[in-house]
Amino acid sequence: MDNQVNITYITLDGYVDIHKYRYLYFVIMFTAYILILCSNSTVVYLIWIHPNLHEPMYIFIAALLINSVVYSTVFYPKLLTDFLSDKQIITYSACVFQWFIFYFLACSEFLLLAAMAYDRYVSICKPLQYPTIMRKNTVIMFLVLAWLVPFCESAGPIVQNVNKKLCKFIFKGIICNSTVYKLHCVESRTEKIYGLIVFVNLVLLPVLFILFTYTRIFIITYRSCREVRRKAAQTCLPHLIVLINFSCLSAYDVLLLRLETDFPKTVRFIMSLQLLVYHPLINPIIYGLKMKEIYKHLKRLFCKM
Repeated sequence: MDNQVNITYITLDGYVDIHKYRYLYFVIMFTAYILILCSNSTVVYLIWIHPNLHEPMYIFIAALLINSVVYSTVFYPKLLTDFLSDKQIITYSACVFQWFIFYFLACSEFLLLAAMAYDRYVSICKPLQYPTIMRKNTVIMFLVLAWLVPFCESAGPIVQNVNKKLCKFIFKGIICNSTVYKLHCVESRTEKIYGLIVFVNLVLLPVLFILFTYTRIFIITYRSCREVRRKAAQTCLPHLIVLINFSCLSAYDVLLLRLETDFPKTVRFIMSLQLLVYHPLINPIIYGLKMKEIYKHLKRLFCKM
């Protein structure tokens, strides 16, 4: 720990053989960062400029991809700097900020996926009422709630912890999440209970709602004609793939924090890289290739180029 002008530094002890593979790590992660920025921004740009993509489903997709860009922009510059540094350290305030962004955007993603599931349910199961239900104001309300509610609920513990006294200064990870509380001199039971409430509100309930919604869609489309089943599969499958992918990665964080599972250092490192690379990169690929309208515009764009 270095103390200068009351700044507390934490050592990030999650890297594996960084002195041996630092340049390889840097090239791989820098390439991934550029791909994430380009792929997500391209799909968002296409949704923005094409009027036929100004529909609720595509607006929610754009919001998801914007989250990925923000998430990557917060974590990647620090990560790339660490790869080239002799010491992998971070100030406690910056660590708490990473913690906040990590959970704010993760919870926001579950709420956006829930909004998309509701949009698909109304579109497929109540097509005549769709224009009345999914109006512009409704979409704006869903977007505001998907960002505002996680922001407020994630900010509470951050404000409480930002000035807490630390007794440990070595963090077992490469990006800061809520396991930062293990560095505190006194662990708060109230914070753990609050975290569990937030988990139920912003993760468990949206996931249950999504599963219920898609179950209803599949039951209704199973009784319908082949064309309706094809349309349902075409629009719902990408959302389900994204949900399963993100839920599996989130399960790691739950095991790490709530069940206090002690994973080996290499496993922690690989899972952290998965969170940083796999999900932000796979989303634009899934939506770009599996969503017919977006794929058509992507194809035209690359043909022009």
